[in-house]
Amino acid sequence: MRIIVTGALGQLGVDVVQRLHELEHTPIATDIMDLDITQKDDVLSFFSNNPADAVIHCAAYTAVDRAEEEPDAAWRVNVLGTRNVAEAAEQHGMKMLYVSTDYVYPGTGDQPQRESVTPSPCNVYGKTKLEGEREAAVCSRLFIVRTSWVFGLYGRNFVETMLKLSETHDTLRVVSDQIGSPTYTVDLAVLLCSMIETERYGTYNASNEGYCSWYSFAKTIFELTGRSVEVIPVSTEAYGAKAVRPKNSRMSKKKLVLYGFTPLPRWHDALKRYLKELNDYKMH
Repeated sequence: MRIIVTGALGQLGVDVVQRLHELEHTPIATDIMDLDITQKDDVLSFFSNNPADAVIHCAAYTAVDRAEEEPDAAWRVNVLGTRNVAEAAEQHGMKMLYVSTDYVYPGTGDQPQRESVTPSPCNVYGKTKLEGEREAAVCSRLFIVRTSWVFGLYGRNFVETMLKLSETHDTLRVVSDQIGSPTYTVDLAVLLCSMIETERYGTYNASNEGYCSWYSFAKTIFELTGRSVEVIPVSTEAYGAKAVRPKNSRMSKKKLVLYGFTPLPRWHDALKRYLKELNDYKMH
């Protein structure tokens, strides 16, 4: 298959392109330097000039706090950009896979949220990603994959931030009342690339298995890397981030299994592999 990958230089996009190569597909990698997805004519032209069977749409505005100050910028990329990609995909009879977020959910209670839960995002980023889902529906052969707490080698993420802060801080305050599942881009890429080979269209939740708080995630990062940092649990309110975050980011992944997809490994195992990959990357 020939598969266009938007956001191909981003944290997830790099791993998706790599996985497509491993599966002997032909990825057509594109990023902001060669395609601005907010420009409709450019998108239609790119899709016409690069015939493909599918598109995996990884490009997104993901700066959650900054989106509160730049709602128009987030809207242009996550809503308008997605509409342009979906229209081009539909025009060429292609499959489309749109990567969405747990932030579309209400994030209340303590139960894993199913795909059928009525969305109710609590911040600008979540709202634009939900609107993006709706715009993506222009494409009739559509997968929507909602993921959470993403970390990987090729972008800024929580693990990298914790490791960097530990170099200059003995103690760190980390939120302890938001619960969810970290997701390793390598594992997510495996799922996305196997999904695009099928015709089992629909909306899915996908993250590494198991749940934790940001606080327990941070403690595990330092345990696995042997760093002596005191992690102090704080409430969401006390931490005071610009964007409101959902306290319950638990997602049910039963639908993945029901439709014949392999669930992602447990987050603890994923973190170990990521830290090894990060170490190897720095060594080279």
